[in-house]
Amino acid sequence: MVKNPRKRQKTGKIQHKPVPLGADLRNDASKDDEERRLENLLFGVPYAPEKAGKEILVVSDEEEEDRQHEVGREFENLLDSDLFFVDDNAGLPKLSPAPQDHAQSDVEDNEEFIIPEVPESDEDNTIIRQEIPQQPKKTKAPAWTDPDDVNVQVSLASNNRLRKLRDAPSDDTVGGREYERRLRRQFEHINPTPDWASIARKKSERAKRRRSSASGSESGEDVVPELLASTAGILRTAKSRTILPGTLSIERLRDANQAAPADGEIKTVAFHPSPHIPVLLTASADRRLRLFHIDGLTNPHAQTLHVPSLPITNAVFHPSGTSILMTGLRPFYYTYDLQSGASHRSPRGLWGTTFSSGRGDQGASMEISSFNSTGDILAVAGRRGQVHLVDWRSGAAQVVGELKANANVKSLWWSKAGAGELLGLTEDSQVYVWNIGQRKCVKRWQDEGGFGSRLFGGDGQGKYLTVGSNTGLVNVYNAESTVDLEGGKPKTLKTIGNLTTSISTLRFNHDSQLLAIASNDKKDQMRMVHCPSLTAFGNWPTSSTPLGHVTSVDFSRESEYLAIGNTRGRVLLYQLRHFSQQ
Repeated sequence: MVKNPRKRQKTGKIQHKPVPLGADLRNDASKDDEERRLENLLFGVPYAPEKAGKEILVVSDEEEEDRQHEVGREFENLLDSDLFFVDDNAGLPKLSPAPQDHAQSDVEDNEEFIIPEVPESDEDNTIIRQEIPQQPKKTKAPAWTDPDDVNVQVSLASNNRLRKLRDAPSDDTVGGREYERRLRRQFEHINPTPDWASIARKKSERAKRRRSSASGSESGEDVVPELLASTAGILRTAKSRTILPGTLSIERLRDANQAAPADGEIKTVAFHPSPHIPVLLTASADRRLRLFHIDGLTNPHAQTLHVPSLPITNAVFHPSGTSILMTGLRPFYYTYDLQSGASHRSPRGLWGTTFSSGRGDQGASMEISSFNSTGDILAVAGRRGQVHLVDWRSGAAQVVGELKANANVKSLWWSKAGAGELLGLTEDSQVYVWNIGQRKCVKRWQDEGGFGSRLFGGDGQGKYLTVGSNTGLVNVYNAESTVDLEGGKPKTLKTIGNLTTSISTLRFNHDSQLLAIASNDKKDQMRMVHCPSLTAFGNWPTSSTPLGHVTSVDFSRESEYLAIGNTRGRVLLYQLRHFSQQ
C-alpha cells in the first residue's frame, strides 16, 4: 500500500476531472471515518464506515442519489439577501400548530413558546408518529426545531459507545429524534435531578395551581374591598422566632471593619435603621467615621469621614435613615447627609449661655443626646440639668424649648410605652419624666439602690426600661409603670448582677428578646440576657471569646447580626442563627 497517495498521483501523471464539491467523496480511499462523518454533516454525503467483514448501513434513496451531483450548484444563482435573513420577530407569518411531540406546553410556567413553522409532507408526519413517542406533558416546548432531524438515521449496534442506548439486543437503527430522546434519558439516568430542584419545582407547581384556581373563581373579587379597607401590610411579615433560655445559637463572622480597621478605640457602632440597607457605621478615637456594607462574608468598606475639629464620641443614624448625627466633647455637632454626601456644622450661638467652652465643664459636651421616634425633635443635655429641645424638621436646628432637672443629666431616653414622654437620668439616680407638650416634669422617681446610676435605656417595643449603675447592677423595670402618672414608684422586675464593674452599654434587640450589657472597665465584661426569663445565657460569651474591653454594642434591624466594638479598634461581628434562619 502506498503511503502517500498524492505523490503517487504526481509521478504517475494521473489527472482527474473536476468534481463538484461533495459529489463523489465516498470512494476516496485516503479518507478515514472521521473525515467521512464530517462530510456527512457538512455536505450531506451518506456516511459509510469502512469496516471489513461487517455490513455497512447506508441510508439513502433514489432522490438523494440524484441530488449528489448537484451539490454546490443549488444556491449558485441566489442573492445574499435570499440566503440570509435577520429574525427580528417583525411580520411573523401565521403560526401553524406544532407537531404533537414538541407542542406540549409547560404547565408550570404558563408561557407560550413560539415554534418556527416547518413545512412537512404527509410522509414526514407518518414517520414522526411511528418513530417518536409522545413526550411527557410537563416538558418545555423547544425554542427551535430542526426539520432535518427527521431524516437522520443512527445505527446503535455498529458503535460500541451507543450500544448502551438500546432497549433490546435486536435494536439497531433509530431516527434522529428517537436518538435524542434516548441520549436525554441516559443523561438523566447518570445525573438525576437534585433534591433542591425537585422541591423548588413542587413549590412552583403548588403556587401556580393556587393562582390559577384563584383567578378562575369569582370569590377573588371580594378580596379587593377587604385590602382597601385596611391599612395593614399586604406582604407577609416574618414572624419572630421564640428564643429559649439557657443556650444562644451564635456564630462568629469576619470582623465588620477588617477592610478598614480603626487607629484607636471604637467609640460607637450603629446599624442603619432600615432592614433593606445593611450598613454599619463605626466612630473611633482617630476622629473618623467609617461606613461598611455588612454581608457576613467580606463586609466591604464603603466610605470614611474625617472630622478634625470634632473628637467623635457618639454617632447615630437619624430615625428616617437619611443622615448621621455626630457629637462629641464640643458644644457643636456635625450632620452628614447620606443622599447628597454633604456635611453641615451646627450654627454658632445655638445654645446661648447654657453651654461653655471651658475644659472640664459638662456643658462643653454634646455627647448626651437622643432623637424621638419620628426624628422631629432632638433632646440634648446641657449643663446644670438643662435639656434643650431642637426642632429637626425645619433643618435650621432651632431650639424650641428647654427642660430643667435638679442635677446634671447623665442619660436621656424617649419612652415607647406612654405618649412619647422624655425620660432623663440624673447623677443622683433620679429619673425625670417630662411631658414635651406641656414642657414640664410630670413624674419623678428614685432608682432602686439610690446611688451610682450611670445610664439607662429601653427597648423598641415599649416593654422594658433598664438602669445600669457603677457597681455593675442592672435594674429592669416595666416600661409602662415608669411613665404611669397615677401609680407610685415603679418596682423592679429583676436586678441583674452578672457584672461587677461600671455598666457602659445597654442594648435591646428588635423584638425585645435579648439584652446586651457590657462594661469597658474590665476585659471581656459582657453578658447576653434572655429578656422573658431575665436570665443570662450560659454558653456565650465564654472565656475564649476575644471580646476585649467592650465599648459599644448594637444589633442589626432584624437581629441577624451583632456588632461589638472594643478598645483595640476592632468591631467583632456575630451572626444570631435564631433570626438568620427565619
